[in-house]
Parts: sequence; C-alpha cells; structure tokens
Amino acid sequence: MTAPHPRHRRALAIPAGLAVAASLALLPGTPATAAPAAEAAPATATDGTSLSYVVNVSPGHRPSATVRRAIAKAGGTIVTSYDRIGVIVVHSANPDFARTVRKVRGVQSAGATRTAPLPSAATTDTGAPQVLSGKDLAAAKATSAKAEGQDPLESLQWDLPAIKADKAHEKSLGSEKVTVAVLDTGVDDTHPDIAPNFDREASVNCVAGKPDTTDGAWRPSASESPHGTHVAGEIAAAKNGIGMTGVAPGVKVSGIKVGNPDGFFYTEAVVCGFMWAAEHGVDVTNNSYYTDPWYFNCKDDPDQKALVEAVSRATRYAEKKGAVNVAAAGNENYDLTSDEITDPSSPNDTTPGDRTVDPSKCLDIPTQLPGVVTVAATGAKGLKSSFSNYGRGVVDIAAPGGDSTAYQTPEPPATSGLILGTLPGGKWGYMAGTSMASPHVAGVAALIKSTHPHASPAMVKALLYAEADATACTKPYDIDGDGKVDAVCEGPKNRNGFYGWGMADALDAVTW
Repeated sequence: MTAPHPRHRRALAIPAGLAVAASLALLPGTPATAAPAAEAAPATATDGTSLSYVVNVSPGHRPSATVRRAIAKAGGTIVTSYDRIGVIVVHSANPDFARTVRKVRGVQSAGATRTAPLPSAATTDTGAPQVLSGKDLAAAKATSAKAEGQDPLESLQWDLPAIKADKAHEKSLGSEKVTVAVLDTGVDDTHPDIAPNFDREASVNCVAGKPDTTDGAWRPSASESPHGTHVAGEIAAAKNGIGMTGVAPGVKVSGIKVGNPDGFFYTEAVVCGFMWAAEHGVDVTNNSYYTDPWYFNCKDDPDQKALVEAVSRATRYAEKKGAVNVAAAGNENYDLTSDEITDPSSPNDTTPGDRTVDPSKCLDIPTQLPGVVTVAATGAKGLKSSFSNYGRGVVDIAAPGGDSTAYQTPEPPATSGLILGTLPGGKWGYMAGTSMASPHVAGVAALIKSTHPHASPAMVKALLYAEADATACTKPYDIDGDGKVDAVCEGPKNRNGFYGWGMADALDAVTW
C-alpha cells in the first residue's frame, strides 16, 4: 500500500478515502480558507527565458577572474557567491550556459536548479482545511484545566508523551541560548505561541538565493503554505498558558524562508538557508522538504550532480559551524534501500515523467546527505506511519509524524491521529507527515544541546541515537488491515529500517 504522492514533503500523506490530502484541522473561530486552484501547467524554459544555476568552484576564496569572465561570456549574471563553500548562484537565459561553463578551468560542476523559468508557474498544494469542532476544543481545555501545568491544548498532543516530552518538561524546558532554525515556507513570528521564543537575528528570507533581511521577510504571506509555522510550533511553542506546547518550549526558534510563493524549494535557496544558519549561531536546523525539482538527484546527470554538490557543501559547512541538521525521510512509503524506485514526480516544476532510480546513487537532498539526521514518522500507536519512507541504514531515528486516525487511533482525550501545530494568524491545526516527525527530533536535539551546551554536533547526534528507545521491527506490517504486507522492516531492535536507532526520547535528553 503506497500513499498518494505529494509534491512536497510538507504535504499531509494520508491514504485516499480516509482524509483529504494536505489537509489541516483548524480550531473553531478561524475561517476556513478556500482550496487553492488546480495546479497550472508550468511554462517550459526556452531561449530568452532565464533559469537559475549553481556553479561550484574551489572553496575558500572569491571566484577567479577566469571563472567570472567565463560566466559573463556565457550569458550569466552572478546573483551571489558563497565563497566559503565555493558555490556561485547565477541567472542566465542561455540554454547552453551550464554546458559551456563546465568546460572552464576552475569550474568543478555546474547545473540548472530548475526546469521552469524564473519565476516558476506552479501553485501551492496545502489543500482544504478540516475544522475542529467547538466541542472538541472545549473538551481539550477542560481536560488541560484538570492537569496542573498543562497548556490549554496540550491534552490533544498525544505526540508529547510518545517521546516523554511531558516528563522532560518537569525537569527542563530547554535553554534560551539554543536556537533551532526552521528552513521552510516561512514562520509567522507574531503567533502568540511562537513570539516569546522567536530569534529575529537568526531569521531571514533566502528564496532568491541570497539573504533578504527586511523585517518580516521570513513570514509567509496569506496565500502561502502554513507549513513552516506549524513546524516552528511543534519545536518551540512556548509553555505560556495560551495554546499548545512545543517539544522544547524554552529554546529559541528562527524562520529561514527557503520555499518560494509557489511552494518550491530550489537549490540556491536551500544553500542560502544553511549558510545563514551557519553564520548566525544556529544549533539545530529542521528540514521538512526535499530540494526541488528532482525528488532524487542522480549524479550521472551533470545538472543534478551539481545540485547535490552545492547542498552537500552547505550542510557540511553548517555542521562545521556547530549545527545539527535534521531532515524528514519522505512520505511515499518508499524503501530507500531498494535496488530501484520508480519516481513519477520529477521534474515537478515542468512536466514530470516516470523514471527508475537507484536510491543509493540518486539522492533525496538534504535528507540522504552524509551527516544529516534522517527521521521516519510514527503514528499514535507507535507504528511506522502508513506513508513514511524507510530503509535500514538510511533512517536514523523515528518520531511522531501522525497517521490516519483510522489506522492509529490515539488514547483519549486526544481525538486526532494527526499532529497539532501552530498556524499563521494566531491559529492552531493538524497536519501529518515526516514533516511533522522531523521537528520532534529537532526539538529533542535542542534539549540535548541545552543539557550539554558545549557538545559538538557529532556528540549531540551520538546522544540522540544512544538515548533513543530501541523499537523492534513491526512484522508483519499491514497498517490498513487488508491482509497484505504494506512494507518490510529489516534489522535488529536497536537499528532497523522502520525506526532507526529507535523512538526519540526527550526525557533522556534532559537527564543524561
């Protein structure tokens, strides 16, 4: 059983017929927004239409005069250059630009970051909301009122006790000296649950491939996805008596906007995001997306090879500067260790077509890059979520990402098998996906860093894995109960394809 294929990691991946794809559940009193228009057919790049490129050169110094002249001669305009990692962002209307500059001395690789012209012509895919009834909200508030120290909506958050975060909060909420950066669609820092913990100095808009520090540039517009705001609340919603509680409600959270208004996460924006995080003292980055337009980037393709190299350099640099990079494993129920996978979605900014890839050679970035913590999702019963990608040696750790309530029903008083989070405009609602699992792990990593402020990224990751609760394979895995095995888990209890080292443990994060 394979879940419907969403365009982005942020989309809710619940089997058809059980929930609306990419749906939200809003608290009462918040108006339901209209579903976005059907996706428009993206334009095709032609002569005279600018595309964006990355040109990779030797890191450590500004591009040589030879390279700069060659870029200009090939019809390129340098947008910005990340000299520390040797990545140059270029716009050009010359369809032969990449092929031409690859031949230049000093250029190690170069490739187009998209197949659609600037700007892209797609629409968002967040879907129609599901409204949470007033009865459910009142019940949640009544339940929380009986539990000393709980925020009003905490009784709906089955995911917190699933990783022992409720017990962890009795000992520590995390340190305000620790910052988690949300590389995503933008964060609404005016939300009452986010505002107390928001790190303005570590926030930026990177959509164009270079930093835009205009005040509020990191926020999503009214027409953009609420995804980044939801993720930010899962990590660090303040324990302030207003709404929900984050995994690490005492740490800081920043917004690094890397998803453009059309919902695409292009290489130049992702590189900019990691570099900004690296230079602004960020301790953890959360990455609940894949880098468009290729779900898997194959190194035998010169364009895709250049994208892998550019993002790899950026993630390595961020870790070198002190950041633990955490990423979502994906929502297609793919076995990432299989010999081949059929990818029907790439390139997703023009006309996708079925292609068969070897996931050991064609990488989902940044998720499959060395050093990145890869997170699988679980539901309210602690089983792998129906949609979550998996694979022994690929998945590092598991955390709650939600699942269809029909598959994994939470214990009362929680009513939904999805994950509660903050939404723009002072709202709250449900989403599900490995997008929601990753921020749980980012929050736990932030608690570890709070407990061990001098720990290196390597040490934080070692503790994250050592403290995880080993979880045995689910065999047979028949999540929908139709008598057919939906995925095969391989490996021992303490390192397998469904759960990696196990379920993230927030309590151990503050006590070890």
